[in-house]
Amino acid sequence: MYEAKRRFSLLKREYPSKPAVQKYISLQEWKSLKVPFIIGSRGEIKIPKRQNKKLEESFKNIKAGKIYYFNREWKEVNDWLVNPDSNYRYDITKHWTEIEDISSSAGDIKYVWEKSRFSYLYDIIRYDYHFDQDNSSFVFSEIEDWIEANPLNMGPNYICSQETSLRCLNWIFALYFYQDSEHIDEAKWHKIMHFLHWQIKHVYANINFSRICVRNNHAITESMMIYFGGLLFPFLNESGKWKKDGKEWLEEEIAYQVYEDGTFLQFSHNYQRVLMQLLTWTITMSEIHKENLSETTINRATKVVEYMQNCCVGREGQLPNYGSNDGALFFKFNDLDYTDFKPQINALNSVLHHEHLYANEDIIEDALWMNQKSDSDSKITTSSPEFGIKTYSQGGIITIMDSDSFTFFKCAKYKDRPAHADNMHLDIWVDGVNYLRDSGTYKYNTDKQLINYFAGTRGHNSLMINAENQMKKGPRFIWYNWTREAQLNGDNQGEAFTLTGKAKMFPTVGNGKGLWHNREIVKSEGELNWTVLDSVKDKESNDELHQIWHPHPDFLDMISMSAFDAKGNEIEIKEETGYWSAYYGVKTEVPIWVFSSKSDTITTKIKIRQ
Repeated sequence: MYEAKRRFSLLKREYPSKPAVQKYISLQEWKSLKVPFIIGSRGEIKIPKRQNKKLEESFKNIKAGKIYYFNREWKEVNDWLVNPDSNYRYDITKHWTEIEDISSSAGDIKYVWEKSRFSYLYDIIRYDYHFDQDNSSFVFSEIEDWIEANPLNMGPNYICSQETSLRCLNWIFALYFYQDSEHIDEAKWHKIMHFLHWQIKHVYANINFSRICVRNNHAITESMMIYFGGLLFPFLNESGKWKKDGKEWLEEEIAYQVYEDGTFLQFSHNYQRVLMQLLTWTITMSEIHKENLSETTINRATKVVEYMQNCCVGREGQLPNYGSNDGALFFKFNDLDYTDFKPQINALNSVLHHEHLYANEDIIEDALWMNQKSDSDSKITTSSPEFGIKTYSQGGIITIMDSDSFTFFKCAKYKDRPAHADNMHLDIWVDGVNYLRDSGTYKYNTDKQLINYFAGTRGHNSLMINAENQMKKGPRFIWYNWTREAQLNGDNQGEAFTLTGKAKMFPTVGNGKGLWHNREIVKSEGELNWTVLDSVKDKESNDELHQIWHPHPDFLDMISMSAFDAKGNEIEIKEETGYWSAYYGVKTEVPIWVFSSKSDTITTKIKIRQ
């Protein structure tokens, strides 16, 4: 119905490009209301000031017209409508409903949205705060320039309501921080308020697309923006409705999308970090406005922290590069690498429990911005990783923490849309190094071969039958024949940990009814030895099993692997070419190891040498 309304221009009528400009309260009246936000004006902030070279360099790059794309690569961007990856310029005379977001000629639309999200403002805000500078004129000129270049509801920057929501949130943060600046006057206030008002109206009118068609972090972001719009702008006629509906939808989405065990329906650590930031903002704002959140919301947030902290095992705060990873980090208040999850884990824990999990000043700055009641001397509750097996059955994840190693294994049955065909994936870490790893994501809009590699089974430490994925690939983000039947168990008896996964998959192989893939992993306690037994019963004799491994290329000499078929015959290891993508839009060629056999079992012994 939504697509029909879009194609026949019925949707276009609901989103005017030149709505009447109404008179809002004055800038001084708004300031006098003192409606509380996560922060007040810059003069009210009490975070310890710490100048550092990396923040200074980021500031200089932004002032020079560059944006840190997907938290990895600086690109010069001088036009809000040009994709710097493909050089395609979108037609601003087209209504947003008339623009396709997937186009081979335009390239990946995320490259256009990245700057228009305005997350780069946080580097300017932090620079001004820590270095006692004032770049408010630059910030407001950036917002005004975007407004002039992007008429309401026209062009590519209104297609995604989540991007619109983030833009509004980031503008609001800047408004509060710079509210006492001499560079915001009545005319700028009304111009910005007009665009905030109509963008939130756009998000509210379009919310069913995210809540029904998409149902992921988009719906949480948009519901949160609507809720905040009601809290922050009581002078708008819609504020009561926004506050009521936004909060109701937001808590419904959290209850549905966040599983009881702390895992997330998007099956992605990066998107779960997005979730953590949204939960952090939600809890903070609700406390400030004395709005009670449901017990379910708080419980799910607490479980999210526990799960993410358990999986945060990298030397620099990394987690397994699991699921879709598009470089999203909406609100960054630190100078650490994007792959470090500790600042966001700590920030959510801080607003929940008013204490820090880490002592590092670089890590806790996020928490200090998000929780103004907190300070750098707050109680620090450090905890050693819990030894043994942890099972997250709803997310289909099981982990082993054993001495200096971490084992991460996935076997899920899907009630929500999967992004990658990565069941039976095995991640192995030793001393914070990811020896056997997930390939990542690369891009959402690229050639089919690369999409099939990164999202398909070949991009994971799993098993393929012939050249088939575990599920049938559909268009865009779609998979058909979801894995509906799966079992996951863990056991620790004697001197070994045993993980077992069993799932009915491969609908395109054999009689079309699917085949059961069983994977058993035995980890020797206190030793860096793993045995992996893959078996596929009832397969055709000509069907070939391909067991695929993605070793870290810097440590190939430290990884020993040998495999055997059902008769005990050793299987030759084949080195092939694969890809690795730690950051969105970036890929490198790496070796992958493959064991192939027409036997119905492959037993592989893995040893990490140090």
